[in-house]
Amino acid sequence: MFESLQEKLEVALKRFRGQHKISEENVSEALKEIRKALIEADVNLQVINKFIENVKTKAIGTEVKGSLLPEQAIVKIVNEELVELMGKKMSDITFSPKPPTIILVAGLQGSGKTTFCGKLAKNLRKRGRHPLLVAADVHRPAAILQLKQLAEQIKIPVYSEEGKDARSVSKNAMDYARKFGRDVVIVDTAGRTTIDEVMMEEVADIAKLINPTETYFVVDAMIGQDAVTTAKAFHDALSLTGIVLTKLDGDTRGGAALSVLDVVGKPIKFISTGEKLDALEPFHPDRIASRILGMGDILSLVEKAEQQFDEKEAQKMEEKLRKNQFTFDDFLEQIAMIKKMGPLKDLLGMLPGMDKQLRNINIDDKAFVKVEAIIHSMTKLERENPKVINGSRRTRIAKGSGTKVQDVNNLLKQFEQMQKLMKNYVHGKKNRFFPRIPGMN
Repeated sequence: MFESLQEKLEVALKRFRGQHKISEENVSEALKEIRKALIEADVNLQVINKFIENVKTKAIGTEVKGSLLPEQAIVKIVNEELVELMGKKMSDITFSPKPPTIILVAGLQGSGKTTFCGKLAKNLRKRGRHPLLVAADVHRPAAILQLKQLAEQIKIPVYSEEGKDARSVSKNAMDYARKFGRDVVIVDTAGRTTIDEVMMEEVADIAKLINPTETYFVVDAMIGQDAVTTAKAFHDALSLTGIVLTKLDGDTRGGAALSVLDVVGKPIKFISTGEKLDALEPFHPDRIASRILGMGDILSLVEKAEQQFDEKEAQKMEEKLRKNQFTFDDFLEQIAMIKKMGPLKDLLGMLPGMDKQLRNINIDDKAFVKVEAIIHSMTKLERENPKVINGSRRTRIAKGSGTKVQDVNNLLKQFEQMQKLMKNYVHGKKNRFFPRIPGMN
């Protein structure tokens, strides 16, 4: 996420390395590089000028004290200004005091609008809500089918009507929601390849009919500053309450994330970081700023882990570790949990300093495939007690998994090392290093 911008800012801030004080001269040199980085990231020019001026004013007036280095001081200032630029704090969904809460979702075709509706419904159900999805994109039959397929995966109802226009469908869906006790209604409206009057008129009419609590504009972050321009056009027609940025799993230029609040005047509510229905995050300006500056995002990583966390299972696992009974079956369960948390490179990138280390390394999510194949080729006895795996068993396991004996040997050796590390951790021994994942070099 934002890898190019992060790399360029890193180069700019390096100018303070080895400096003993912050001066107008070294600030000016660094700000030229920062300005260039933001322009290349397709950030709005007005936003860039304001950002640069604020950083310059704060930096030149900063006195570096004690053990604090000029480089650390300037990073702190840039971080604060990035957070300010993106909205200071997370802006959550506003829920209606009188259900249902109505969320109108608009966006251009191909922006990920319909998928976002499914992701949001799943997110809300995790919060204890009872969402209803409304198929109000009647112009593209595939949109209704797509929404129904997404809803089927997450077991959430969809309201749709054959042969009715979008206005009627939306209005009737409100009566349905009240009748069947659905406390949040998510209305998926029509998308177009470009902004046009017919589209705007229809979605504006729907908004008047259903009086939404929230109106979100879903936009592809990959198109940079154009995303902000489009969002502004929709805001003028709809009075948006929030923006959703999709396709942030790639190396987006960053222009939309850094410009939208200042230009549109509405906060980013959510970011979508992948195609899976769990790949939706609330937008935390402080955490995104931290990622942009290569400082990681431990809080988001912990939250992702907690979503897959089962307290009873964790207690059982801890007891197994205490008794040194952690098996390959247990390890398969841990792999499944990690895979649910998202792309492996994204997870590792949330650790401070890891973004830089991973920048030119391709970490494939299929890294676990070989490991899983080897474990599945083991018998129940072998998974529970790897010590019985002798030479002939290793040969059989390698053939059965389509791997080499050396791969099996490496996995067994690394698994044994991991058992020891995990046992030490449970017994309270300090270990400053993350254990290496078996099968990954």
